[in-house]
Amino acid sequence: MVDISKALRTAVDTGQVLLGSEQSVKSVLRGEGKLVVLAKNCPDRTKQSLAHYAQLSQIPILPFEGSSLELGTVCGKPHPISVLTVLQEGHSDILQAITQEMPAEAKVEE
Repeated sequence: MVDISKALRTAVDTGQVLLGSEQSVKSVLRGEGKLVVLAKNCPDRTKQSLAHYAQLSQIPILPFEGSSLELGTVCGKPHPISVLTVLQEGHSDILQAITQEMPAEAKVEE
């Protein structure tokens, strides 16, 4: 079982991630990224845009069970983060969480 919080922190520290909704939407629109992580309180409009573009680009979305403030804390940032995109996972096993945490046909709530 993958500890999502620990895996996210490792990805932030050793890999390459984009923090924030604007950068994430642009990245997913270009088909870049291996995984998108959405905080529980991510704005609906952002969630819908990312769900649409991620589906087109075949990039999985992993819902984070905490708030944007909690996601920011997990990433070691002193501010809220509603969305992050993993470009390179580094030494993290976050990509294994995709298969363990959600079935392949799971969808983000719209």
